[in-house]
Parts: sequence; C-alpha cells; structure tokens
Amino acid sequence: MADRVIVITGASSGIGAALAVLLAARGDSLVLAARRQNALEGVAARCHGRARPVVADVTRRGDVQRIVDAALETFGRIDVWINNAGQGITRLPSELTDEDVDGMIAVNVKSALYGMQQVLPHFKARGAGHIINVSSMLGRIPYAVPRSAYSAAKHFLNALTTMLREEVAETHPGIHVSLVSPGVVYTSFGLNARHGGPDSRDLPAGQSAEEVAEVIAGVIESRLPDVYTRAGFHERVVRYYETLGQDPP
Repeated sequence: MADRVIVITGASSGIGAALAVLLAARGDSLVLAARRQNALEGVAARCHGRARPVVADVTRRGDVQRIVDAALETFGRIDVWINNAGQGITRLPSELTDEDVDGMIAVNVKSALYGMQQVLPHFKARGAGHIINVSSMLGRIPYAVPRSAYSAAKHFLNALTTMLREEVAETHPGIHVSLVSPGVVYTSFGLNARHGGPDSRDLPAGQSAEEVAEVIAGVIESRLPDVYTRAGFHERVVRYYETLGQDPP
C-alpha cells in the first residue's frame, strides 16, 4: 500500500530521521514532529516535498493534539502513528532523583501514551489504523545499571502497548498496535542522555539508524505485534529469563 499518511515523533535525528527519509522515498506522506525546528526542517527538506514538519514537545498532551490536527488538516487522515521520541539516562538506581524518574516517564512513557490516546479516536472513527511504539532491548532485559530508569520506563511502555492492543482488538480489530525493540543504535542517543553518557556510536554490536528504520518500515507492511530489530535478540531475551527460572515476558 503506497502513499500512506504516517506520523513520526522524534523525527529530527537518529531513527526518526532515517525512517522519514526512507518512507518518503517509498512514496508515503509524512508528518514529522520534534522540538528542534532547524533540525526538523532539515529532515523534512530531505523528504522530497512529502513531509510536513510540526515543532512540538510530545511530553505535552496539547502539543500532541496539534500534531494530530496538523496531519488531518494537511492530508485528511492518518494511517500510521509512530511513537519514536525518547531519551536515555546515565545514573545509578541508588542515585536517582524525583526529577530523573519524572523525566524518564515523561519522555519515554507519557509521550507515547499521549500519541496513542490522541490518535485513537480518529482510528476508531475510520475503523483502521496502526500504532507503532519504539521501545528498546532494555525494556526486555534490565542489563545496563546506569540506564535503570530508562529501562524501567521502557518496561512500562511495553506493558501499555500490550494492554492497548488487547483493548482495541475487542472492539476495533482493524486497529493494529506494534512494538519494536532495537538494541544499541549508532546515533547521538548516548550523548543526549540525561546526565550525559558514552557515545552510542562507540559501543559494540550496534546497528545503524538506517537498519532500524528498515525494520520499522517492514512492520508497517506486516503489522506484526512484536518485533526485534536484529536476529538473535529474541533468543537473548529467552536465555536471560531462563537463567532466572522464569518465562520471558
């Protein structure tokens, strides 16, 4: 299906930017949302006239509604909504402050919750739509201690995603809800973490943003509910929980 209308949050860099360029080249129409106007407009300029940039802070529900309104005003519908905005943190669990936890929940959970809730009435009215939430392997395995609050937030996001999928399946089977879990991605994610952190591009066994974007583009086509961005990730999760004597979530 060509020429879908797709909203991408966190679209000014990294995975979001790579995905925007890929989908525009494929023929989709895009609404791109992020806080940084210059960077966002730069990404939109690479989308061959197929993207409308919307400067917005997705931790604010009103801003998320503005994105919905802009998409409907420009294109008349939304087919796919991708909650990609997120931020990491570098702080040990014993050192976390209220502000650290609140910040992780706002950026990694509430932003996606607002996206799901604000687009859902449109999808229900149409009887169709697709929500894709970008999570993390740290939402599956809590293995990076300084990323504890980020890992917890992504576990929260995973649960919300699964529960929303079950909720809408009861009444609106034409609405699909997918979760995508990358590992290390070679972007500025680490440098932009709360309290700083190592450059993700210096870490081993990572993927490029373009590789992850290809996987997400595939999820748009397949509508699979739960996808890892790299072969072997699912087996890694299974092995981790086996060592604990538990079934994987």
